[in-house]
Amino acid sequence: MTHIAYISIGSNIGDRAENCRQAMASLEATDGIDVLARSQLFLTEPVDYVEQPWFVNAMVKVRTSLEPLALLAVLKGIERLAGRLEQPVRFGPRVLDLDILFYDDRVLNSETLVLPHPRMHQRHFVLRPFCDIDPNVEHPVYKKNIRQLFDLLGEQGQKVRVYE
Repeated sequence: MTHIAYISIGSNIGDRAENCRQAMASLEATDGIDVLARSQLFLTEPVDYVEQPWFVNAMVKVRTSLEPLALLAVLKGIERLAGRLEQPVRFGPRVLDLDILFYDDRVLNSETLVLPHPRMHQRHFVLRPFCDIDPNVEHPVYKKNIRQLFDLLGEQGQKVRVYE
């Protein structure tokens, strides 16, 4: 059985764009994962912990035979291979950050994984790349599509622009 998942990708240490591209390549090279769509790369202002370099963010849509926790383990492995260490500061700088946003329309709240991602609806850096791929996907909790959630954020807050 296969599932559709959306994965957010971000980096603000080193060659940020290359870190994101390598993460996409690693996902494509993983058994049980087929990358169906990729967003553009976006340059995004940090949120929460703002005293850090801007991020490069992207999004991929994948078809996977992996269950959510197995997919999460793959993502954590890709982060480690990229050089990610434990973060001393929550939301602080990182060489690579991979998050499962949606996994089908599953709602899950465990100690290890929360689906859909609990803060995605508040993040321009998540919703803008998501709009590139699939703006009509409905959030299984808020019952609004990605474009509607993005529009609700308005112009306030985080700056996001296409990475050149």
